[in-house]
Amino acid sequence: MASTDKMTDKASAVLLKILCIHGYRQTGKTFREKTGSLRKALKKHAEFVYMDAPNLIKSKSDESAATNEERGWWFSDSEGGFRAAEKTEVNPGYNESVETIAEALKEQGPFDGVLAFSQGAAMLALICGLKEQGDTRFQFNFAILVAGFRSLSSGHDNCFREKITFPTLHVFGDTDQVIPKESSEEMLQYFTEPVVLHHTGGHYVPATSAEKKVYIPFLEAQVKRKKEESETNS
Repeated sequence: MASTDKMTDKASAVLLKILCIHGYRQTGKTFREKTGSLRKALKKHAEFVYMDAPNLIKSKSDESAATNEERGWWFSDSEGGFRAAEKTEVNPGYNESVETIAEALKEQGPFDGVLAFSQGAAMLALICGLKEQGDTRFQFNFAILVAGFRSLSSGHDNCFREKITFPTLHVFGDTDQVIPKESSEEMLQYFTEPVVLHHTGGHYVPATSAEKKVYIPFLEAQVKRKKEESETNS
């Protein structure tokens, strides 16, 4: 399921359409709620569409139960748990997530870009790798990765075989206690000329006037690039 931050037809004609991928233990709905300030800050530049991960997470209070309020993109163990810093040979749920994102891009699109947070940003990095290697299911032109990190599942190593060459913006907080900024910085090596946005906060999507000074020029550059490509192809 996906929910759209709707705009007027007139405004939509000039907006970038961005697919939003939530973090671990979130849903598209909760991620939309948590990014209200971002949507407000960028309402003249982008339309945001939110989707759900396909994998339900077991309830903390009842290990036999799952809740629609908590979802994830893959697990780092066979018991349905996830730890970003855990090296593992397994990634249950990952293939289902690849298919779900491909389906969202096809059915909800076309999209100009994808924005993702935390485990979602780690998932987006893998999708970027597949796209760079020629997987035609992933049609978008730029990516914004907030509090991202490299997956430590050995099954994902192939996604980092080639450097990602299309535009990316990487956002991370100096005081993030969930995904330390060092983990986000370490992932930059897999991208060509990444744009980096540091903020002084923790584990969230920042949207103050300071961050707008980076978000907006990045998005405006994507609009310019889109127009140039359209003129070249016409």
